[in-house]
Amino acid sequence: MNRAAFDIQPIGRFYGSSAAIRRPKEVACFSYDDQHSFSLGESSLRYYYPPQLPADLNRGFDTFQKLDDSADEHLDALLDTIIALEKETGKRCESDIITWRGMMTKILTAPFDNMNGWVEIPCYIIWILRLSTCLEQCAFIEENNAYKNEQKRIQKNQRMPPGMASQDLMAYWGYKFETISVLDKPWDETSRTEIEGREDLVVNNNAQYCSVARTGIGQIKLVLGGEVDAIWDCKPGRKEDPINWVELKTSAEIRNDRDSVKFERKLLKFWAQSFLLGVPKIIVGFRDQQGIVRRLEELETANIPSKVKKSGRGTWDGNICINFAATFLEWLKSTIQEGGTWRIRRLEKSSVIEVFKMEESGMGDIISPAFAAWRATT
Repeated sequence: MNRAAFDIQPIGRFYGSSAAIRRPKEVACFSYDDQHSFSLGESSLRYYYPPQLPADLNRGFDTFQKLDDSADEHLDALLDTIIALEKETGKRCESDIITWRGMMTKILTAPFDNMNGWVEIPCYIIWILRLSTCLEQCAFIEENNAYKNEQKRIQKNQRMPPGMASQDLMAYWGYKFETISVLDKPWDETSRTEIEGREDLVVNNNAQYCSVARTGIGQIKLVLGGEVDAIWDCKPGRKEDPINWVELKTSAEIRNDRDSVKFERKLLKFWAQSFLLGVPKIIVGFRDQQGIVRRLEELETANIPSKVKKSGRGTWDGNICINFAATFLEWLKSTIQEGGTWRIRRLEKSSVIEVFKMEESGMGDIISPAFAAWRATT
C-alpha cells in the first residue's frame, strides 16, 4: 500500500480513560554551546532560580545572539547520541519511532490543532512529516525543513495590530525570560552578584541542553529528543529516578474571559511538550503588553488536563489526545510495511491525515550515514 488515510473525526471515539503510557526516562543527553557546537553530555545544563520581579523582557534585544535554524540538521545530533549510548551499553536502543519531541507534540495535539492556529494559512499544508522505515520497522520522523522556513517567513511578515510588539520581539521575550530564570551552577554554588546580574546578560539561544528519553504511548515504543530549559535541583544519583525538569514559558496576563480561553488553548502545547519528555513542572511568567513580567505561576504538568476540564470550556481533553496518538501511531505502524521515504500530510481545514510513499527510494538525508553504518554492524 503506497497511500492511506486516517480521519481524526469524530474525536469522540477517543474519549475515555487514557491508553497505557510509559513514563519518560532519560537514557542519554547532549548539548549545544554558545556557538551551537554539538557535544555529548550535559555541559549546557542550567539550574532554575526565580527571577527578580518586575522583569523587563525588552532589555538587551539589540544584542540578541539568535540561533540561525534555517539549515536542515535532520536527526543527526539525536542519532549520534544514540550511537554513543549503544556503544556504552552494548545494547540496541530499541523503539518503533525515533524523532524530535516537537514532531510528537504535533501528533499528540492533532485532535485540537485548530486551537493552535494551524488552519490560519490558506493554501498551505499545515504540517508535513517525512518518515522512513528500515531495520526492524523503526520509523525516523523529521520535519519538512523547507515548509518550516516558509511558515516562519509568513509569520514574520504578518502585520501586528496597533500597539502590539513585533513577532521578533515577542519571541525574544521568551528567551529573555529563560536567561533571567536560570543559573549555570546550582544556586548554592552561585554568588549573589551572578544571581542579581542575570538581567544584564546577553541573550544567546544557541546553547541548549537536550534530553533523550525512552517512552511509549499505547503499544508504540518511542525515543524522543528535545530541549529542556532547566532543572529544579540536581539530577538524581540513580538513572531510574525521575528528574525534576522545569519548562519556562511566558504568556500575556489574563484580564478577561477571552484571555482565559486563549491561555487554556496555549496550555495544550505547554502540557504536550512537557508530558512527552517527563517534565513535571512548568513555570509561567505572566507579562503585560509592554513585556514586563509581573508575576510567576508554577503549574504541575500532570494536573493541567484536569484543570482545563474543570473550567468547563471544553477547549481540549488530554485523554483524547493520548488515545488518539496511541491509535494513530499503531495504525501508522501497521500501514507502512515497506522501506523508503514516506510523508504524513494534513491539508488545511481537513480532519484527514494522509500517508503516502514518495517516488524516491532509500533513506535520503533523514538517517545520517554514520547511523546507517553503525546499525548495519550491530
